[in-house]
Amino acid sequence: MANSYSQISIQFVFAVKYRNTVILENWETDLYKYITGIVQNKNHKMIAINGMPDHIHILVGFNTVQSMADLMRDVKANSSKWINENKITPEKFEWQTGYGAFSYSKSHVRRVVNYIKNQKQHHQKQTFLEEYKTYLEKFEIEYNKDFIFNELI
Repeated sequence: MANSYSQISIQFVFAVKYRNTVILENWETDLYKYITGIVQNKNHKMIAINGMPDHIHILVGFNTVQSMADLMRDVKANSSKWINENKITPEKFEWQTGYGAFSYSKSHVRRVVNYIKNQKQHHQKQTFLEEYKTYLEKFEIEYNKDFIFNELI
């Protein structure tokens, strides 16, 4: 739409189903490149992407032509299809239902980028669930602890 302008930075956090630790170092970079391609093909800007074997953080310069729910559906559906078609994991790969979406002002983007880049060091001190609950509480999002993410199996 002509003359429509926005600057919206959203951090999305989403997990592997049951938080299984299946995203391995030998293919995580390829996964991040694939997800970046999905985001950019939807006319958003990938600012940062990184994660752990059981979850991913992406910081996106969000274009308002698509809803957050549609972007997350596209990222999760297409990336899991890519993983499964290429038989990257021995078992069928699935993302957990749901995601977190947290907005940041321009002045906070650099700090969030550094946080995302340092996921592996950060998670030596804090588990994914502790981290996720911290986000929900920091952003004052009400939640039911029984429905955050399925337990590990």
